[in-house]
Formats: sequence, structure tokens, C-alpha cells
Amino acid sequence: MLNAETYITDTEGIGGRIRTKYEDFYVEEIPETVPSGKGPNTWIWIEKVGRNTLDVVLDMARDLHLDRKRMGFAGMKDKKAVTRQWLCISNFEPEQIEEIKDQFHNVEFLKITQNQKKLRIGQLIGNKFRILIREIEDPESAACVAQNALKKLEEVGTPNYYGWQRFGKPRSNTHLVGKALVANDLAKTVGAYIGNPHPEEPEWIKVARTAYDEGKLEKSYELMPTGMRYERMMLRALLKEQRKKETLDDDSYRKALLSLPKPLSRMFVHAYQSFLFNKAVSERTAMSINQFVEGDIVIDNEEHLIHDASPEELQEMMDSFQAHPTAPLYGSKVPLAGGKVGEMEKAVLDEEKVSLEEFICPKMPKLGSHGLRRAIRFKIWDVYAKATDEGVLTEFSIPKGCYATAVLREVMKGGAI
Repeated sequence: MLNAETYITDTEGIGGRIRTKYEDFYVEEIPETVPSGKGPNTWIWIEKVGRNTLDVVLDMARDLHLDRKRMGFAGMKDKKAVTRQWLCISNFEPEQIEEIKDQFHNVEFLKITQNQKKLRIGQLIGNKFRILIREIEDPESAACVAQNALKKLEEVGTPNYYGWQRFGKPRSNTHLVGKALVANDLAKTVGAYIGNPHPEEPEWIKVARTAYDEGKLEKSYELMPTGMRYERMMLRALLKEQRKKETLDDDSYRKALLSLPKPLSRMFVHAYQSFLFNKAVSERTAMSINQFVEGDIVIDNEEHLIHDASPEELQEMMDSFQAHPTAPLYGSKVPLAGGKVGEMEKAVLDEEKVSLEEFICPKMPKLGSHGLRRAIRFKIWDVYAKATDEGVLTEFSIPKGCYATAVLREVMKGGAI
């Protein structure tokens, strides 16, 4: 995982591969609440295969002739997987969904109902996973190792690393887009997203990105595959600007960024914060994932800072998973820890040559971030591993906002992407 260096399990690791098939990686939301069946808002329980949540939402808004802002979902789900989640359309009659539900590619509408309240980001408890790890030489032995690793994670917690999905794969560059944005360079921000070809991308995509890097916007747009919808959105905005002025300026690049859906554009700085957070978690986990260290900033399960507790009380709360040490999602107002923990957190910034104030992003302030403290570990439950004819099947549940690949990384010791 990007910028993640520390393991907490001492098992050798079973190796193997995941995501050989979409069906190998199954994710299901654990919702905070289920719809009542009555109300003005339509809730849809979908199963999607090989589709990005945002793409499905945009397609649905387009086909129903709705403003994207009327669409809601609790969380983004993996693309390379079979996933089940709730979507919501505010102030909408469910009968209209019935008319179009069969025309969506790789999306099945499992339930269509109504609810009084809308569905918003973050309104879920967590996600349960069922993941098959293939290419295992001795599945019986590997399943025992996997179960031992999972039990260890259940006991002390799992390092709360951000997975590759946060940064993109194989072209892991979202954090580089965010880094350019934090540096207040809008031209570089847009260029990092549209241009900057990656060695593992298909040749035709590399050619389209190279054309952008060479300043050939029209050619880049012509060559960019229709499936690259966000690159094409930005290119259309830039071409429109190019027809109005001789030289593209900050305002032109700002308009290109504003052409993107807000959930995507807000991800850029978040991805850079996640990159730095992974490094801080690596360093802090090396000091111990479940022990209080002098200077720690500690939060409870509602993510509230704990101020008035002794080190002994904090340790007691950590032992029962009622409290957790934190690392910073660096931002303009985030507090840093004290003692040697704080020294480590400052060193991460120094290594990147970035300051907290830069996260204001003055040219795009709505995409900036004040930052916050995030737990360095998360609780895992309902753990299970068994041998099958195809490999090792693992099952576990984790809180919202956490990554299954952080769990698999400890089991496999590599290959969890």
C-alpha cells in the first residue's frame, strides 16, 4: 500500500492474488438504518459488478434527466468487485425507476423502496467483505495462517492505512494532483490529471495523455477514450477557454477543475492528505498500535478528542477499543501531537517540504482542507478464513472509511491491491 511500511502481525504471509475475478471481491454495506417503505425519497438497493459508484450515479441522473445533486449514497464502493449498496433519489417516485432499471450495464436493482429521510455520505456503520485469495500452494495451511493473522488484528486493531483505491490503480496519481493543488499550481494540477501518462496504462491512453503534455488539447480530446469521462470533461472546459483567449490562465484551469463532479474534485487534496497520513501511521504504528505514547492525541469512537483522561484511563479505553491513538490528516488547522509523536509528525511534513498553511489552497479554497485527526487503527470483527479448492476465502467486517486491503496486507504480506 502506498507509503505504508509497518506490519503488526508476525506471520510469514500467505501471498497469493486477489481480484482475479470481480466475484472474488464481494463488499456489502452495513447501513446505519434501513428505509421504512414510506416517504418522498426513493432508496435503491443495488448490486454492481465492475462499476464505480459515481459512474452509476451519473448514468442514473442522466437517464432520469435529474440533477446529480438529487442523487445520494453513503460511500464509494470498489470498482473491481461485486458490491451492494444503497442509492437514494430525493423527492422521486419509485415507479419511474422501474421503467429504466433493466438498461444499466452490470447493475442489478435488488430493491426499490421509499424513506422519509435522504441518504448522505457517511451514513453507514461499515462494510462486510468476502474475499477469495487465489494462487495459494497449500490452502489448508495458508487458511490457518490467515486465521491467526485475522485473530491478531481482532485483538489489537488493524493499521488504518488508506488503500490503493484512494490513489488510483494502476495509475496512482490522485495524491500528485492534490500535491500540485496544495502547492497552488492549477496548471500543474490539471496536467497531473489529464497528462502524465503511466507506464502500465494502455498505449492509446498514454498517447492521449502525451498529446496533452505537448499542448495539443484538441488532439488529446480526440484521442481520449470515451470511457475517460472526467479527463474529457476537463478537456472540453479547456478547449472552450482556448477558443476565447490566446493563453490559458489560472481561471481557465479553475474552470476545468470545476467541471468535475464535486465528490471527485474534493478527492484530490484528500488523497494527498491520505498519502502523508499513511507515512505517519507507519511511523506511529512502529511505536505500538495499541499502547498510549506520551504526547498522543486520542479520540473516541465518535471521533471526538479526549481531553480529560489520565494515561492509565486512556490505556484502559484503548484496550477495550473505546479510544484510539491518532495521526494527522494534515490540513491548515489540524493540531499536531506532542513529545516524540509530534516530532515524527513534523518530520513527515519536512520531508515533503510542505506546511500546514498551504492546505488552504487559496486559488481553490473550496477544495482545501482544515485537516483532522484520524485513528491509526480500526476494529475488525466477524473474522473467518477457510481453505477452498480455489484458494483461501476470508470474511470480515470493518468500520466505514476503512480499507479491506489494509487487512489483507497483514494476511498476505504483499499483493493486496
